[in-house]
Amino acid sequence: MNRPETVSAEEWKAAREALLVKEKELTRARDALAAERRRMPWLEVEKDYEFEGPEGKMSLLDLFDGRRQLIVYRFFYDPDVNGWPEKGCPGCSMVADHAGYPVHLNAKDTSLAYVSRAPQENIARLKAKMGWERIPWYTLTDDFDVDHDVGEWHGTNAFYRDDDGRIFRTYFVDARGDEQMGGLWNYLDITALGRQETWEDSPEGYPQNEPYRWMNRHDEYSPEDLAGSFGKSA
Repeated sequence: MNRPETVSAEEWKAAREALLVKEKELTRARDALAAERRRMPWLEVEKDYEFEGPEGKMSLLDLFDGRRQLIVYRFFYDPDVNGWPEKGCPGCSMVADHAGYPVHLNAKDTSLAYVSRAPQENIARLKAKMGWERIPWYTLTDDFDVDHDVGEWHGTNAFYRDDDGRIFRTYFVDARGDEQMGGLWNYLDITALGRQETWEDSPEGYPQNEPYRWMNRHDEYSPEDLAGSFGKSA
């Protein structure tokens, strides 16, 4: 292996500080891109979609679980997957491993849901096997995946619901873009409202609060913290 040179502590610090300048430029560019994303036009979802959940049939509005925003990840767990039905897509499985505790998203008025073409009994078995019980996961029953650019493989869609119950598609990413998914901050950065913090460049009137003050341990949020704009507890 052709390794970089070995240097003194002073030289290493200087190299680190030089690289840090470029890393901060990248952070600012990422923040600017997220601000532009929050100004993307919205597409109203006018078609009714139906999903199968653990308790039966559900609409797309139901998947919001009483919250303002919804992120839907199309997990490739279908009969076409190598190892079906004992295994899901390896890449999708890595994303699920990183999803952690959706309650942190819930505290930002945002729900996370996975959807697949697998029956609920298969999904429940895979969730238990892989330790993904915290992730709400629904069965696709119609053309939702095709209509939202995830007819095959994987992809992430973001939605927003207004006070009248209308649903809007606000963002979509797939392919290598999904590599960033799974972490709280990256999920929030693809939503219409963003991280909802005062430092962000958001359109006038968007909800914002002081950075970090909303954060909590995953088992210490109150029901009110997780209920969302429409008063339904998680």
